Amino acid sequence: MRRARKVIVTCAVTGSIHTPTMSDHLPITGDEIAAEAVAAAEAGAAVLHLHAREEKDGKPTQKPEAFQRFLPRIKQQCDAVVNVTTGGGLGMTLDERLAAAKWAKPEVASMNMGSLNFGIFGAAEKIASFKYDWEKPYLEMTRDFILSNTFAQIERGLKELGANGTRFEFECYDIGHLYNLAHFLDRGLVEPPLFVQGVLGILGGIAAEPENLLHMRATADRLFGEQYYFSVLGAGRHQMPIATMNAVMGGHVRVGMEDSLYIGRGKLAASNAEQVAKIVRILTELSLEPATPAEAREMLKLKGGDNVGF
Repeated sequence: MRRARKVIVTCAVTGSIHTPTMSDHLPITGDEIAAEAVAAAEAGAAVLHLHAREEKDGKPTQKPEAFQRFLPRIKQQCDAVVNVTTGGGLGMTLDERLAAAKWAKPEVASMNMGSLNFGIFGAAEKIASFKYDWEKPYLEMTRDFILSNTFAQIERGLKELGANGTRFEFECYDIGHLYNLAHFLDRGLVEPPLFVQGVLGILGGIAAEPENLLHMRATADRLFGEQYYFSVLGAGRHQMPIATMNAVMGGHVRVGMEDSLYIGRGKLAASNAEQVAKIVRILTELSLEPATPAEAREMLKLKGGDNVGF
């Protein structure tokens, strides 16, 4: 892994996994997402990973107009790197998933590096009553669902977004996804330095175990040498332990309410900024320093915030 003096902290602000019933603090509206993102940046996040939701009921959406409600405001109010999802919401077509990033031309877009069973149906079993009709079916349909990221789909996303100068957060949910990324690197469709995001703890992907994190790091080292930076997220209760472990090993971290709704055992996070402040505090106690947005841009070779489409 390419070594860095500072730790890139990413905050994934809302995502498309958690539903409004799960937490009253989950940002849904454009106003809420903008405010949460800016506060997370002020707390120390250099990168903001962003999804959008319908204003009326919090359902995930990839419509560019939904992102228009908050992307310009975030850019006006902070200097953080904006990372627009191409994962979108579960069950969306590839055209739908790419639409926001094609419009926004962001510095960074996420790119899932392989298909997988993506199971969040267990969450529905824990909730007796939902606020909105879409929530329970959305969760339960993942019993029979594959998050599709074929080689053709990945190639299309890399080419169409890469043509705008967008670079990528390569989300790897399992070991095989690292080999898929190596395939595209060998073909010259991606360029180093790679920003690899290990995703641990999703049912259907690799579990959030320390041994698995070590295995992912060792595999990425063999495949990419010093051509990559390695960040990691741990889903749910694994968020802070897995992030801390990776940071101690010289890597980077991702937190935020896309990945966990909690700040501690049994305690819901009041905001994304609260999670960012916690990981920044942990890093500081370990004599590690969070990177600024400018430093993250230099490390990842980004095109700069003045060269986006919003």
